[in-house]
Amino acid sequence: MKLRENDHVVGYAFAAPFILGFLLFIVYPVFSSLYYSFTNYNLLEAPSWVGFDNYAKMFTDDEKYAKSISVTLNYVLASVPLRLAFALGVAMLLNKAIAGIGLYRSAYYLPSLIGGSVAVSILWSQVFGDKGLVNSALGLIGIESSTSWIGNPGTALWTLIALSVWQFGSSMLIFLAGLKNIPKDYYEAASVDGANKVRQFFKITLPLLSPIILFNLIMQTISAFMTFTPAYIISRGEGGPLDETLLYSLYLYKRAFTFYEMGYASAMAWVALIAIGLVTLLIFQSSRYWVHYESKGDR
Repeated sequence: MKLRENDHVVGYAFAAPFILGFLLFIVYPVFSSLYYSFTNYNLLEAPSWVGFDNYAKMFTDDEKYAKSISVTLNYVLASVPLRLAFALGVAMLLNKAIAGIGLYRSAYYLPSLIGGSVAVSILWSQVFGDKGLVNSALGLIGIESSTSWIGNPGTALWTLIALSVWQFGSSMLIFLAGLKNIPKDYYEAASVDGANKVRQFFKITLPLLSPIILFNLIMQTISAFMTFTPAYIISRGEGGPLDETLLYSLYLYKRAFTFYEMGYASAMAWVALIAIGLVTLLIFQSSRYWVHYESKGDR
């Protein structure tokens, strides 16, 4: 009876499913992958210890690994700024009190709900194919093109970037919430002082929206580094022409489930984890120079 009345026991009993799930499906796999990263493991045989050989091979004897890093960095550096800029621009357009604005906001958010799905990735590959919608649209304005944008090494990665930018809805909603929290008195006072819309944007909107920009920047950067489904579907798991869409996550998948090099793939995963952590840390450290907190001043 006393055991039942103990608040700690009751609390742990209710939390037990989550704690067990966390230990079995998060903690155990994480530490297992750390161990496997120092082994040669192919799922069919017992792992054999190789020390730092997997890590050494990545940086000294794997040209495709270096290519995957280059492709991923280009993807992140292009897609994240474009996506955030597009999301902020649309959010400012939708920050109006007009009839039916809720319908427009829902319509613009919809791609974020379905944009990462397999079906949309397949559709995207058709849109940018040699007989796809893009070439058909160009033909209507007199530009004849039979090039497969996905099959062209010079444009293949940009099709993935375009798909990423198209999924701007979640960032847009967060920007929209931030814009609504900026007092209109600031804009009215600036107008009285003669500041035009451009000056108001750079002197009022951006500084007061900078904490939201920081949040979106971190979330979208992490998401971009982890992009997998579009690259896998559009390139049919091969990484596109001349490996131009061989994102890091796709190459990791190929090493693990095509070549069954689980130890090598685990090492790649840990390098990616550390790299993403360092990039996130750098963004946080840089925020003291450009993020403005109204209640506490600049940090």
